[in-house]
Order: sequence, then C-alpha cells, then structure tokens
Amino acid sequence: MIRRTTDLSPAARGGFDAIIDVRSPAEFALDHIPGALNLPVLDDVQRAAVGTEYVQGSKFLARRHGAALVARNIAAHLEGALGDRDGSFQPLVYCWRGGQRSGAMVTVMDQVGWPVTLLEGGYQTWRRQVTAALYDTPLAVRPILLDGPTGAGKTALLSALAERGVQTLDLEALAAHRGSLFGAMPGGQPSQKAFESRLHDVLARLDPARPVLVEAESSKIGARVIPPSLWAAMSAAPRIRLDSPVRVRAARTVRDYAAIAADPSALDAALTRLPRHIGKETVAAWRALAADGQVEALATELIVHHYDPAYRRQGQAGNAAELARVELRSLADAALAAAADQVVEGLAGFGPG
Repeated sequence: MIRRTTDLSPAARGGFDAIIDVRSPAEFALDHIPGALNLPVLDDVQRAAVGTEYVQGSKFLARRHGAALVARNIAAHLEGALGDRDGSFQPLVYCWRGGQRSGAMVTVMDQVGWPVTLLEGGYQTWRRQVTAALYDTPLAVRPILLDGPTGAGKTALLSALAERGVQTLDLEALAAHRGSLFGAMPGGQPSQKAFESRLHDVLARLDPARPVLVEAESSKIGARVIPPSLWAAMSAAPRIRLDSPVRVRAARTVRDYAAIAADPSALDAALTRLPRHIGKETVAAWRALAADGQVEALATELIVHHYDPAYRRQGQAGNAAELARVELRSLADAALAAAADQVVEGLAGFGPG
C-alpha cells in the first residue's frame, strides 16, 4: 500500500532509508530536498522531447513515448542504484507536484514490495515550507553575531565554537562563498533556492532554547541573499566583537585566501571589480602589488583603505548590543582556542551551550 505524507520535518525525513527525487537532473540541480538522491524517470533531453511532442504533435503518442522512456529508466534504477536494497527498504519519493513521474516510480516500488511513501505536492510542498519559514515567519532561534573587521578570525572562531558544542550557523559554507570580493569558492554558489533549502534544513535542526552563533554578514553572501526572517533576526541580534591588529589580520587573510592569491589572473580580475569610489590610481597600484606577488602588502592595503572603512560605516549604521569584546593579538590555533573558551564562558547567561 502506498503511503502519503507532507511531513518534511528533520525527524520525519530521518525515518526514511532514502529520499528519492525523480525529477530531471536540471530540476534537481536547481534545488532539491537536502540529502535527496536523484533517480530521474526522464532525463533532461527526454523530458524536453516528450514535452515538445505533447504540445506540437500528438498527445497520445507523446504519452506513449513518455511511458516507454519512464519504464526503461525505472528498470535501470531498479537494477542499478536500487539493486542492493532488500525488502525492508523504506523510501520517500517525490517529483515536481507529486503527479505522474513520482506516481510511476511509487507504483513500481509498491509492486516490488517496498513500503514506499509518496510526498504529496512533491517538491512544491518542500518549497512552500521553506518560503514560509524564511519569508513569512519570525525566526525561532536566537542568533548572536560574531562581529569584527576583515581577517579578524570570525570563520575560524565559529568553527572552534562548533567543536565545543556551541550551536553555530555557517552561512558562508551554506552559500559556498566567503562573502567578500575575493570570496568565490571552487564549484560556484548554489542557486538562491538551493541556498534557502540548505539554510532551512540547518535552522530546523537547531534548538530554539539555545543561542546560535552566526558570523556577521552583509545582506548578500556573494550573489546569494539572506532571506528576510533570518536577516531581521541578525539585524537585531547582540554581538560579540573581535579585534585584531592589522598585521595579524593581513597575514590571516593571505592564509585564508591562498587559492586566489596563487592565481594571478583571478586576483587581478577581482581587483578590477572594486567599487567605483576607489580611485583608478589606487586600483592600479594594488594590481601592481598583485602582479609582483606582494600579496601580504596588498592584503594590508585592502584592509586599511577598503574593508576597514566599509566596516566602520556599517557599524555606525547599527545600534545592536555588544555582549563582549575579544582581543586577538594572534590568530594562531592556540589563540583561537583560548578565544573560543572565552566566548563559551560568556554565553553561560544565554542558556546551555
């Protein structure tokens, strides 16, 4: 018997052996339920061909052609990706709206004898839940921001706090971008919808009774926009301020951005995208430093004349409470560990963790 559900809470999803997305690879790449496995019943080319035939030719022939393709593709999945699953296998299956494509897969799975569940409404059910949580509902968790100028070690400290059991939200990891002009990561960023799916999944797993540490960001991380509910909570959140000398921050920045520093063409291209208010002569001088391999001197110039002024302007616009100030004279691992311990102690008044 085919079961049906609309419950996509982390606990409910955790009850399935697999979440199977039967949409085309292009649809899956744009966004999907986190952790889903893509087993398309029609690939991108097949889906386009059947759709064209349905609109421009015979609807009957299009349906017959589509059914033959779906049958062959499902057979391939049964003998391939699903070939090692025994009779206890419990999958959740979905397509775009919970219609023909997922219906075909669950019908076959049910005949095999697997206790299969169909997601009613398909991917659209998931997307509605993501939108409601991130656009229409106040955030349930209590963020505390790790604030500080560029190179102050916020990302490294966030990681150290996570290792100590503190609830953290790493937006840069979810957006696959470091949040600065030089912050691109290999593989590029997820789509906005995929970023929001990742974000919703992480937020749904947090304990609202405990604070969550988040690195202070602008409203965009690369090309991805922080959704309204989270941005409103971040804008009002108290802050822990990190401070560190410019020379230490410059060295840390070179270390953290070693990949782009090692790619002269990518570094030069990034420098050409600096804001217009920075004069052409200044940009030319910085490009010359980059071309000469003087990356630490370049990092110092960028911190002093670009990032720090922007940070000060941003700080003047906000009035969030400052919970603590952490001075980091070094960004070595031992210093970051000591800073993490200091932050953990300071969080005692905000509940466990």
